[in-house]
Amino acid sequence: MARTKRRGFAIVGMACRFPDADDPESYWANLLAGRESIRPVSDTVLREGGVAATLLSHTRYRKFASALTDIDLFDAETFGYSPAEAVAASPQHRLFLETCWEALEDGGYTPEGAEAVGPVGVWAGESPSNYARHALYTHSERGIDAEYLQHLIGGDRDYLASAVSYRLGLTGPSLAIQTACSTSLVAVLAACDALATGSCAMALAGGATVRLPPRAGYLYQDGGIFSDDGHCRPFDARAGGTVFGSGVGTVLLKRVEDAVADGDPIHAVILGGAVNND
Repeated sequence: MARTKRRGFAIVGMACRFPDADDPESYWANLLAGRESIRPVSDTVLREGGVAATLLSHTRYRKFASALTDIDLFDAETFGYSPAEAVAASPQHRLFLETCWEALEDGGYTPEGAEAVGPVGVWAGESPSNYARHALYTHSERGIDAEYLQHLIGGDRDYLASAVSYRLGLTGPSLAIQTACSTSLVAVLAACDALATGSCAMALAGGATVRLPPRAGYLYQDGGIFSDDGHCRPFDARAGGTVFGSGVGTVLLKRVEDAVADGDPIHAVILGGAVNND
């Protein structure tokens, strides 16, 4: 990021969906309490989720998951979705849209009120989604038709940011960001760069991962990145690997001087950042 005289970028709104936490306050309380949100998963639940019997009996299959709840729920009418459009939209798209709305609310804005201040941009990324294959195309293969294209718009990562802008009536830049595990952080930095250049007055930035089936295990391998015992211990001498889970998070960003002038709540200030090739 170029060095300038700007004072930084304020996080004026936040929203999230994490295991055992549907808002930032609950997530912070879980961190303070040292609460672990990885759970063992029974064979019954795994079978109901479609996990193959050969995996269940595999000696290296670890039956742990960190899952979101209520991923099948969506207030479609609020966002102008028809029933068919709501079905076509993946949980990652639905939940990210909801957290964008909530991040605006946390900052004291409606989408219309935010746009009255100036253009609002969206920078976002998501994990590869198997929603269409898992929930929509389980019984047949489809060709390219209008319904297929609707599923593409409602579930493909290229449309995550632009779908939010369309549904909320936001007129700033909409960019899909994909840098693997650093996606959300790079989205935030890209949003800050746009704020610095005046491309928008406010920016929503974040990412989404919703695993399907929501409660499924993984194959452990010696020397790999997965945890052998289903625990994740970052910055600990006993650290032995990670457990992939689901989560969605969004922040609402504004130039610090604008946030102060407008009397916005300021959760934190970003003073700078950088991106390398990994």
